[in-house]
Amino acid sequence: MSFTTDILPGVSEHVPEQTRGFVFNHSMLRVKDPQVALAFYTGILGMRLLRKLDFPELKFSLYFLHRAVEGETVPQEEGERTAWTFSQRGILELTHNWGTETDPEFKYHDGNAQPQGFGHICFSVPDLDAAIAWFDQHQVPFVKRPDQGKMKDVAFIKDPDGYWIEIVEPGRLKNLGR
Repeated sequence: MSFTTDILPGVSEHVPEQTRGFVFNHSMLRVKDPQVALAFYTGILGMRLLRKLDFPELKFSLYFLHRAVEGETVPQEEGERTAWTFSQRGILELTHNWGTETDPEFKYHDGNAQPQGFGHICFSVPDLDAAIAWFDQHQVPFVKRPDQGKMKDVAFIKDPDGYWIEIVEPGRLKNLGR
């Protein structure tokens, strides 16, 4: 029998039939300056911009980023690519409210300062040590390095808006929480 779910109070043991085909598609972060945020997510984390959607009447833009699987083919035609984007797993949506980039005082809450709310997003990497060296080479700020604190082999970096990004190498986490 294959694994379905850990059983804890409040956890449904059965997946409702009505949810068949549901896919967790994306999470959204608000960014002050899309040029700075896009440089970080594409240049440092290797994501690709799938679509930019502008909403002039509401004065905001959406940027959908994806970390493609090798050999994956993304549709060229804009409408097909949009539909494909909304069918994927692990999409990051960056939302830019126009004008924030020119306000030197403007800053989004990172979710980790008080009062806490949102915490972080996470990237798994094939080699944690190589990733740490890459981040150091690009002067990416760390919240926590893998050798710091009680939780070893887990790093946290910050993006240009101060959001935390957890960095893990899956093979190193086999004893996590045991």
